[in-house]
Amino acid sequence: MAKRDYYEVLGVSKNATEDELKKAYRKLALKYHPDRNPDNKEAEEKFKEAAEAYEVLSTTEKRKRYDQFGHEGVSSTFGQSGFQWSDFSHFSDVEDIFGDLFGGGGIFGEIFGTGRRGSSSRRGVRGNDLQYNMEISFVEAASGCTREISFKKKSVCETCNGEGVKPGTSKATCQQCGGAGQIRLSQGFFSINRTCDQCGGTGSVIKDPCPTCKGSGRVLKDKKLSIHIPAGIENGSKLKLSNEGEDGAYGGPPGNLYVAIHVTPHPFFTRQGNDIVCEVPISFPKAALGGEVEVPTLDGKVKLKIPPGTQSEKIFRVRGKGIPDLRGYGKGDLKIKIVVEVPTKLTAEQKELLEKFAQISGEDIYPMMHSFFNKVKHIFKG
Repeated sequence: MAKRDYYEVLGVSKNATEDELKKAYRKLALKYHPDRNPDNKEAEEKFKEAAEAYEVLSTTEKRKRYDQFGHEGVSSTFGQSGFQWSDFSHFSDVEDIFGDLFGGGGIFGEIFGTGRRGSSSRRGVRGNDLQYNMEISFVEAASGCTREISFKKKSVCETCNGEGVKPGTSKATCQQCGGAGQIRLSQGFFSINRTCDQCGGTGSVIKDPCPTCKGSGRVLKDKKLSIHIPAGIENGSKLKLSNEGEDGAYGGPPGNLYVAIHVTPHPFFTRQGNDIVCEVPISFPKAALGGEVEVPTLDGKVKLKIPPGTQSEKIFRVRGKGIPDLRGYGKGDLKIKIVVEVPTKLTAEQKELLEKFAQISGEDIYPMMHSFFNKVKHIFKG
């Protein structure tokens, strides 16, 4: 059977905001929740249909693909047999939807009805993500570089191998949850599993903590890494280094390290996409008579020919002297913006020569100025 339009499933418009999507999904999830509709296959299908729609539309990239290509654009998002709960990537987001009803968290042990009932949460705790702020120069951003960084992070305790217990001892089964790591609660139509607050969901408690880590299983250590900065990276970009964040607790997976790039301004280069812009001042005589000027690039100097009659703000391109494209599509250009500099201090002789030049020139040699003031006279005549 053909799938319904996801916007139609949630009952929202195609311009729906994130908050509107969340409210619409919450309403449907509460209505068709399996505990409110026991042994009702139709309600279960509607519940899953709403969850699938919300999963796609609440994810920016997936929503873009769906808006452009329809269901085909996101078909690879889910398993071969269609939408499965293991495909759902928004557990934490959707738990927030129901958090106000149950005091926050823990509802997904029951809400999906997918064999999670009574399961233990003994996989440990994922380590925190970390961010390192790195400042690099304009030239380093354009050409790429390698940097050594040092930072502190929580790492697995070597004394107890991350178990948190004193060597020679072991953890005890949590008496509150009986080792399950969760406590089953009932409230109205809902039956949910909540993480045990006594053991934190591990199913066990530490009676004799490790003297080194005080039972946390982790200690703060210095870490050094060599970071490759790709050529063409932009200011504000973030590099993701998987599994280089804090180590997880009690066997949990590590977090990620994000390197935030801050590019310092260059004395005379500015960036426009993959192009570089440089303002080059030239004298009035050179602009009028033409000539050559040496202009800087990222890798040296080049000579630029200035044709006679060059106007201020005229832009010349030097092909291939810009910034490399991150995806490998060549380089941008160097754009030279000419600024004709008018002298502010003149000698008596210079003034006399310019006045004589003005007298013998008239306005005919300034077509732009002549045209402008003719238009002004025409507009404001009378």
